[in-house]
Amino acid sequence: MPVSTTAHGHPRPGGPGRLAGRTVSRVGFGAMQLERLHDDRPAALALLRRAVELGVDHVDTAQFYGNGFVNGVIRDALRPEDDVLVVSKVGADPDPGGRIPLRPAQRPEQLRASVESNLTALGLEQVPVVNLRRLDNGPGLRAEGDQVVDVDDQLAVMTALRDEGKIGAIGLSSVTADVLRRALPAGIVCVQNAYSLLSREDEEMLALCVAEDIAWVPYFPLGSGFPGLPKVTDEPAVLDAAKALDAAPAQVGLAWLLQHAPNVLLIPGTADPDHLAANTEAGSLALDPATVAALDAVPSRSPRMTLD
Repeated sequence: MPVSTTAHGHPRPGGPGRLAGRTVSRVGFGAMQLERLHDDRPAALALLRRAVELGVDHVDTAQFYGNGFVNGVIRDALRPEDDVLVVSKVGADPDPGGRIPLRPAQRPEQLRASVESNLTALGLEQVPVVNLRRLDNGPGLRAEGDQVVDVDDQLAVMTALRDEGKIGAIGLSSVTADVLRRALPAGIVCVQNAYSLLSREDEEMLALCVAEDIAWVPYFPLGSGFPGLPKVTDEPAVLDAAKALDAAPAQVGLAWLLQHAPNVLLIPGTADPDHLAANTEAGSLALDPATVAALDAVPSRSPRMTLD
């Protein structure tokens, strides 16, 4: 099967990329928003099946998405013949009764328990890629007390799980460049940090990932998901480009990411079939040099919001 198409022969949105030694479509799917369909499970299943039809073969998830609901949908919607690369993450646990519905789970024994929970919920013998979500960088939770754990101790249990065959490869999320450098000997295959046209403080880390052949998988690819913080789709240069290209502003923001670096893989999330189609169509949106220059000139203004 040519790398330009998926296992089902569908064209790859965004073209082919590489993750954990496999070819995947550069536009994948972030499953977090499937929890919005908690009361309409058939719609959630149908959305994932539609993603496969649109050429998606890289799905990002976590056991704390919907307190296991999302992983259950993935288990029931995806089939072995779809050849979808499922990437999960550990480092936080569901906390349905808390003010924030998740809590840090950074200790080695918690990381192992989370991998086991993912295996059970997904119905897999091995999770192909598991991201260690640190709490060092970007908007979100911060570790305190016994949740402040040295990355070497965390990587020791992650590599042990890989040696046991329970995970296939290790990624990192919400990390600093120093942590990435320390982790390189463990064989890191991807980095997930908050990154977008408006949030480009990690350019040095992105360059390091290009040099080390590590996939760069930005979350919040259209700016912060928190209310009141900057969004790519509100930026005048993005709106101008969208009008000129007869495209949606979100498509321009996603297309900029794909053209910005060769190792970028996207995992935009949605619970809406029309938005899903628009996100995959962004993979074929070409930005001319003048448009890229105008977008590159937009100042980075990364939020440093934390959730206490």
